[in-house]
Amino acid sequence: MDGPEHLSFCRICMGTCGMVLTTDADGRLASIRADRDDPQTLGFACFKGLRAVEAHNSPKRILRPLKRLPDGTRIEIPLEVALDEIADRLGAIRAESGDHALAGYKGGGAFFTASAAVMLNEFLAALGSPKVYSSATIDQSAKAVTAGRMGTWPPGKLPNDRCDVMLLVGTNPMVSVNPPFDCRNPVKRMKQARARGMKLIVIDPRRTETAEFADLHLPVLPGEDVTLLAGILREMLANGWYDRAFCDHHAGDLERLREEVAPFTLDYVAARADLPAASVTEAARLLGGAGLRALAGSSTGPDMGAHSNLAEHLIEAINVLAGAFIREGEEIPNPGAVLPRVPQPAQVIPAGRWWEAGPISRIDGSGSLMGEMMTGTLADEILVPGPGQVRALIVHGGNPASSIPDQHRIVEALRALNLLVCIEPVMSITAELADYVLPPFMQYERPDLHFWLYEWMIYRDAPWARYTPAIARPPEGSELVDDWYVFWALAKRMGVPMTYQGQPLDMGVPPTGDALLERIAAASPMPFEALQAAPRGARVDETVHRAAPAEPGCSGRFSLMPDDVAAELADALAEVPPGSALDCRLAVRRLRETFNSVGRDLPETRKRQPFNRAYIHPDELAERGMAPGDRIRIRSDHGEIVALASADPTLRRRVVSIAHGFGALPGAADDDYQQNGVSTNLLLDGKTRETINAMPRMTGVPVALERIN
Repeated sequence: MDGPEHLSFCRICMGTCGMVLTTDADGRLASIRADRDDPQTLGFACFKGLRAVEAHNSPKRILRPLKRLPDGTRIEIPLEVALDEIADRLGAIRAESGDHALAGYKGGGAFFTASAAVMLNEFLAALGSPKVYSSATIDQSAKAVTAGRMGTWPPGKLPNDRCDVMLLVGTNPMVSVNPPFDCRNPVKRMKQARARGMKLIVIDPRRTETAEFADLHLPVLPGEDVTLLAGILREMLANGWYDRAFCDHHAGDLERLREEVAPFTLDYVAARADLPAASVTEAARLLGGAGLRALAGSSTGPDMGAHSNLAEHLIEAINVLAGAFIREGEEIPNPGAVLPRVPQPAQVIPAGRWWEAGPISRIDGSGSLMGEMMTGTLADEILVPGPGQVRALIVHGGNPASSIPDQHRIVEALRALNLLVCIEPVMSITAELADYVLPPFMQYERPDLHFWLYEWMIYRDAPWARYTPAIARPPEGSELVDDWYVFWALAKRMGVPMTYQGQPLDMGVPPTGDALLERIAAASPMPFEALQAAPRGARVDETVHRAAPAEPGCSGRFSLMPDDVAAELADALAEVPPGSALDCRLAVRRLRETFNSVGRDLPETRKRQPFNRAYIHPDELAERGMAPGDRIRIRSDHGEIVALASADPTLRRRVVSIAHGFGALPGAADDDYQQNGVSTNLLLDGKTRETINAMPRMTGVPVALERIN
């Protein structure tokens, strides 16, 4: 019989859904359901989060540390012995090749473990290596580039509930449960927004679940976001559909923006982006409507596509024209719950271009963003000889063999390492290559906080924080490890002192998870003990925070069209369309059942999505002599894959949409499509990268389709 009910929350993604759990007589997780009384997520939980019992109790879960022997077999090894050996090997590599030979990669498993979210960064900093890589810089790093090239507004942009008009570009939050729309029960909150009268514009090649709510859906050809966005800006400026008062005070380069987008006429945009010209005008009119407050936002669609930094810059230019910012005297809904609060005057902080200072990649001269080097260069950092060549990599909660474009090359790189360590609860395809696999506690077996690094993106209407204790016991006979302990223990063995949240760690006695969480929450107005005592989280104070007046003498302006952005726009304008042989475009796709590669092998997931299908409009299939269930070859200039075709009438023509995060290691014995699906990264050229952030092109890639007899 199950034990008493416990309240907690899911940490797979930014949805942070409230959950009700029970445990069995042994303390193992027994059941899970959405918490109908959760004040933030309002009874919502997605398919992935509701698979937690399967995940915790999975027979595929790794329960004790593993070591790979020279013949490729693996043996179980005591945790402290594994840490001894790893520390010795790291020390030897460091002594021979220097600090920069050591690197780390973080994925979602790291980011959503609050006590350890920055522990890899702290560990490598203590060793003198800047080589922190993560999934963030192959996701939406264009947003950081845009902030650095355009400037920032400390009070932030309009919260969703103050928007009269919202533009969503290349994002489907009803499925992905990701910003820029509210992550907390997005369907319910979208219905509420529409009921109060919010207008919605969606730019997406598919009539997504989000686009079903839209007043205006623009089914752009993948890879042509820049064309469409430039056309919208041209229409806003040409018709005076923008906030003149805000722009007069805060917009720089406005006339240059007008000049540079002038070639993107309605006819040009309609032809190149393959959509009606009238829809471009209508989008511009809605965004610049007099008396309406509009907000534009995006996700992976434009940020993984062609000219991604430029696309994001144009989206933020729309926000500047619309004046989509919290103004002086207006309430700042979440000034910080556990993050330190800083002054938030209503003014522009000029473009900082942070990547021009600090560490530089030896591969392509790209700098660092958000304290990280660019993941697009990681394979070359490992494979290209020379001073600073990466020889050891610690992967924390990530799966780079699955997530980084040009899969053959990244797998070659991972195999070439002198040491690969994975902190991972299951045997991912990256873990298959590892010298050591260290299994961590899973989410309901550890104490935790909400995703504090980006807390304002989750709790949008109040400074809300949430703590959970450990609920479930780990499996009997297991030897699991707290993620943070790996880095503390390695630093101790290597004789390197570590800091955490700006304060030294005691290197003689390990901290506890709660002690680290308390340190994270040290700046919160609410004492940590009070937060621990709030079973569904709490608003940390009742003070209403408002945007302060601009500082005296402030003259900063947004840089709407700096030289490098103008050059990128000129390049996009001059781009030659792909030849007729590559007459389709690849589009990224999110599935309800998986989060990247997480959860792919769970039984209930496999019943619904055993592999990743190639979705194509039914008329496109018929025109090409194909039918649902056919095996088709998808070919790019870089590679090819084979998948099963599936009809999707919500897609526009000339598009094939297939989910990422699938596939086995290339050439592996279990490289079976029906069992594992196929990696879309085999189609992607890791060398086609943006400047500044080395972001590879991962969607909107020209491809050819061929039926296999």
